[in-house]
Amino acid sequence: MQNLEWKNGEFIISTDRNRLQIEAIHKFLSEESYWANKRTREQTATAIKNSLPFGVYTGENQIGFARVVTDYATFAYLGDVYILEEFRGQGLSKWLMETIVNHPDLQGFRRWVLATKDAHTLYEKYGFTSLKHPARWMEKAAPDAY
Repeated sequence: MQNLEWKNGEFIISTDRNRLQIEAIHKFLSEESYWANKRTREQTATAIKNSLPFGVYTGENQIGFARVVTDYATFAYLGDVYILEEFRGQGLSKWLMETIVNHPDLQGFRRWVLATKDAHTLYEKYGFTSLKHPARWMEKAAPDAY
């Protein structure tokens, strides 16, 4: 799979793993997020390694991130989506979501899923809804899962 890059003024979204700043990603996830604040650096690195990553940058600084766990045929899970607080309010979350859902390798799936506590209105703009058939879904969650 080739690395892709999108530009919007001073900002760049890239799927190039070599640009990712794992320490910065882990710092945000472990210190600022409610969903990954107990994740180890090694777990963060492994999760990224096994996903399609989207880094958001200004210059050389990583200011946002998201990743998609997928089989590239039928299913995708969107996770670890964030933009640093000082860069929010500039439309970057919307641009990141547009980039992800329009990525050429992420088309034609039967289902996308995600979990969120507080960003429903953002994701609804990109076609996400409550589970269509919640009675069909089961989970095996860790005791402290969000």
